[in-house]
Amino acid sequence: MRFFKLLSVGCLSLISVASHAENLNSLYQVLEPVSSQAPQERDQATLRALDTLVLRLTGDAKAAQNPGLAAIRKDPQQIILQYGYDAGPPESLKVDFDPASTDRALRSAGLSLWGANRPAILGWWLNDSAEGSNLVGDGQGSAEPLRRAAQHRGLPLHLPLADLSEQIVATAPNLEGSDPAPLREASQRYGADALLAVHAKEEGGQWQATWRLWQGDQREQGNAQGADPAALADAVMLAVSQRLAPRFVTKPGVATEQLLEVQGMNLERYAALGRLLEPFGGQLQRVEGDRIIYRVNGSAEQLKAQLALAKLQEIPAGEAVAPVPVPQPAADGSIPAAAPAPAPTANLRFRW
Repeated sequence: MRFFKLLSVGCLSLISVASHAENLNSLYQVLEPVSSQAPQERDQATLRALDTLVLRLTGDAKAAQNPGLAAIRKDPQQIILQYGYDAGPPESLKVDFDPASTDRALRSAGLSLWGANRPAILGWWLNDSAEGSNLVGDGQGSAEPLRRAAQHRGLPLHLPLADLSEQIVATAPNLEGSDPAPLREASQRYGADALLAVHAKEEGGQWQATWRLWQGDQREQGNAQGADPAALADAVMLAVSQRLAPRFVTKPGVATEQLLEVQGMNLERYAALGRLLEPFGGQLQRVEGDRIIYRVNGSAEQLKAQLALAKLQEIPAGEAVAPVPVPQPAADGSIPAAAPAPAPTANLRFRW
């Protein structure tokens, strides 16, 4: 039970584990462009910020119009912590929403929520314009619209260095092709959960793009357009967010109670697992050495998708469960401690 004693250590929140999923600290902060700081403009931007947040948390374009949110839309201040202005560019109203009251309001309206722990995305973005082709790299000025769009849509986006070796790989045929192998090989040093390939073109003063997303063995693709690079970036990130959200949202009232067993635990992994299971209301049930059992609420598919972010591997159903050691009589003849009760049988089993 030594591991169980470690769980009470107060520094768990400071410990991280080498998994690629990211906990978005800015998930409940929304920036909406404004043309002035007039009260009427502020009120309109506040309502837009609420709509942006609801879409960010649900992935559902119709969610903001849910009748259960009518009172919140009439008075958004009841779930707002503070607001101010960001100089930009562009100048924006910055609204910080209260996570607890926001989640409570959305769940009361019967909406499905996507938690703050989200897959880290590596974006391969190639721009074609009259000036030529450019692979957007992490240190370039052209990266800023992509970062702002990703933050606006609640996505952890990372960009490659765009060095010479990567420019050779990130060609239009590879970005538009159905085989992600070339990009996956070049992406290994970044350790992302998902790959986003975008080929953007400027034609007649408008921007349009084809995009492809790979996460594990799941693939998505689509087209987007915008009046300028910033608008195009927002359109792409919105589409990606809406495709990813259904894999992770937890639906109130229809979730199934599950027992989840995870093997190979240690202190660092316990902290990471707790964050991953937050959207599923994870409750610790039992600890046995390096094995832990949680009671969670969610579908098996949603839980598997969430655990995959931390690179956990599912244990085959037919693999035997290791027995719990039975205490032996002490050498001095004292009465040994009673054997622990049998652990409940988990219907989902994973290992690190």
